[in-house]
Amino acid sequence: MEYVYAALLLHKLKQGITEDNITNVIKATGSSPDAVRIKALVAALGDVNIEEALKAAPMTVATAAAAAAPSTAGSSPTSETATKEATAEEKTEKKEEEALEGLSSLFG
Repeated sequence: MEYVYAALLLHKLKQGITEDNITNVIKATGSSPDAVRIKALVAALGDVNIEEALKAAPMTVATAAAAAAPSTAGSSPTSETATKEATAEEKTEKKEEEALEGLSSLFG
């Protein structure tokens, strides 16, 4: 997890996400870096637009929160409509999660 945080920190600071930079960030935390993990992360992030991935991630969280809110409502006709909407949102969320699954496997 610290490797992903190092990459995000470097991205935020507009620094290159290179093996040397990630190694330096990990060393600065007092941990000993694993060269294999760093190489894998840099290689995996080479084709990823981090800015777009970050923009997509909050939408998934917001959709999940919106879908959870109607489930606490009472059993009235409007709550049935809300439940149907929540189900549609859950399907959309699953599709978004599947799209981001490849990206999240990099950070696991």
